[in-house]
Amino acid sequence: MKPLSELLQNIPPSATLAVSDKAKALKAAGRDVISLAGGDPDFKTPENIIQAALQALEAGDTHYPPSRGTVAMRQAVAAKMRRDYGLEVDPATQVLISAGAKFLIYAALSALVNPGDEVIVFEPYWVSYVPIVIMTGATPVTVPLDPANGFAITDDVARYITPRTKAIMVNSPNNPTGHVISTEEAETVRRLALENDLYVISDEIYEKLIFEGEHINLASLPEMAERTITINGHSKAYAMTGWRLGWAAGPKDVIGLMAKLQSQTVTSAASFTMAAGAEALNGPQDAVETMRLAYKARRDFMVDALNAIPGVACDPPAGAFYLFVRFPGLGSDSMQIADILLEEADIAGTPGVAFGQSGEGHVRFSIATAMSELERAVVRIEKLMASR
Repeated sequence: MKPLSELLQNIPPSATLAVSDKAKALKAAGRDVISLAGGDPDFKTPENIIQAALQALEAGDTHYPPSRGTVAMRQAVAAKMRRDYGLEVDPATQVLISAGAKFLIYAALSALVNPGDEVIVFEPYWVSYVPIVIMTGATPVTVPLDPANGFAITDDVARYITPRTKAIMVNSPNNPTGHVISTEEAETVRRLALENDLYVISDEIYEKLIFEGEHINLASLPEMAERTITINGHSKAYAMTGWRLGWAAGPKDVIGLMAKLQSQTVTSAASFTMAAGAEALNGPQDAVETMRLAYKARRDFMVDALNAIPGVACDPPAGAFYLFVRFPGLGSDSMQIADILLEEADIAGTPGVAFGQSGEGHVRFSIATAMSELERAVVRIEKLMASR
């Protein structure tokens, strides 16, 4: 038979899924594995959001919706951008709703790049960024950020920009580090984008989960609306991972091409999930704050507990719901550390190298799980490190 796609065959499988699969296999074999590898909130979707979906279903909202998203959902996004950032976007031409934010990142890059173009990706990066860039035909240029500097974006990024650079990808709060960009970092990105005529893809999926600092929407900065595509969604803030609902806002020509790709591939998001999504953005936000405070309490507990264990070090993340933990007592090879944690302590974490070489020496733990599970994990880590 003729060979299959070389492009897809050369893209490595997700290290996050690899750890998750191994953990599931151990669980199936009877091991009591504590899974801290995933990013799925353990909270139930808020009731008002569920009711909005049920009402839509009962009303017969089960047919093809507009490919770009329902009018109500797009208006809800536009209202949110105006309310939160003072930014005016046209819901008819500058907003796109899709089945999750991941596809929208792919669509945005597909709309922007041509073969030979380069895309700046800050490292550590979410595991899907580099494969997505490659799948759109562009070349990812990874820019290592210094853990000693809190993984902050600096002027050093300028030396990675070439005449082929088309876009910069920014993720704040960051997965896996939890870093929240500062005003100075945002200005660095803005200046480089303007000086080099670059687009910015701003992944803001964790914007509601900030513990220190403030969220900066890059599109709302001076002269940035015309070159910034904001990517966001409902999965993390509203505990709606299974609903598969994301949104993008940006220049109408870029959004138009993204919408064209969507119409020829996934078609649209599900009709009744968009009714829920509009309610999530327009309705009360107290459940979001409740979850944020719970994550903060878990973060505070875990950071203090882990730093009290000899051979373990953990800086407090400013946002998201991950810890990027170092285990100098176990070495610097993150794959080896993750394997030791899984095999000897029945704890599943994601090796830092999965997020690029700048993540080496770290293991990412998710705190989107019950406090009781985190407490059990600390006990196991204490026992493991004491045996070394």
